[in-house]
Amino acid sequence: MSEGHVEIVAASWRDYLEICKPKVVLLMLVTAAVGMFLAVPASAGLPSLELLFFTLLGVALVAGSAAVVNHVADAAIDARMARTDRRPVVQGRVPAAQAMIYSAALAIAGTTILTFAVNPITAWLNLVAWAGYGIIYTLYLKRLTPQNIVIGGLFGAAPPLFGWTAVTGTLSLEPLLLVLIIFTWTPPHFWALALDRVDEYAKAGVPMLPVTHGAAHTRVQILLYTLALAVVSLLPCFIGMSGIIYLAAAAVLNGVFIYWAVAVLRQRPGSEIRTFRYSIAYLGLLFMALLIDHYVPTGW
Repeated sequence: MSEGHVEIVAASWRDYLEICKPKVVLLMLVTAAVGMFLAVPASAGLPSLELLFFTLLGVALVAGSAAVVNHVADAAIDARMARTDRRPVVQGRVPAAQAMIYSAALAIAGTTILTFAVNPITAWLNLVAWAGYGIIYTLYLKRLTPQNIVIGGLFGAAPPLFGWTAVTGTLSLEPLLLVLIIFTWTPPHFWALALDRVDEYAKAGVPMLPVTHGAAHTRVQILLYTLALAVVSLLPCFIGMSGIIYLAAAAVLNGVFIYWAVAVLRQRPGSEIRTFRYSIAYLGLLFMALLIDHYVPTGW
């Protein structure tokens, strides 16, 4: 097949969906929704469906826009990695210029929805996160430092804050603790994948921790961050934000996470990718436990 033929192949809607990283965005929406529900006192019921719809729609559009920028900026890197070399921008199914127009349209639509259907503070926070991920992390941090995931993780940790401000219009300690949980979760989540794909990252020239500091150092860091996460994830209990249901769930989830982190440290075959996959389930289940605890009476 000639290069010219590849250029005229029309992209499908699946290609445009893929460059928005829908699985990542879905996890962001779960944590944003939990932030919204937690912002409403249990006695007051639920946030309005209209507010929930427009908040999640706006957050999804802005997050998807940042993901598109990431696909375009990382096309050369993605082409050198087996995990990503079939992405639409890499393959030319979605040309870079067309993808950037698409990204701009998503960002404008999402920001407009958040500004007028939610509130300006939520819109501004989303724009800050967009710039943090789409520009600071993607264009600079990812290529310059092995701490890229640690620093850049702050921008990806913000969705619970978006949900909280959508309901209250203000900042407070509770959503910042939720942000801290995701921020602490990010390094062991990504470094486990980086260990599994270290040769690909090295080939692509991305300074991930196992590439720059070695696998042994990375394994220790995964365990240390997992232990820190076990402590940080219990902070909602100490400020009265959650109760026994969340405490019990967090204890079990953290115990399993630590088990896998130790397995990674001991170089158990297949433990790196299993830890990565478990970390995704961990975050979703932890936030679901927060939500259940918020609405289920624990006086018994």
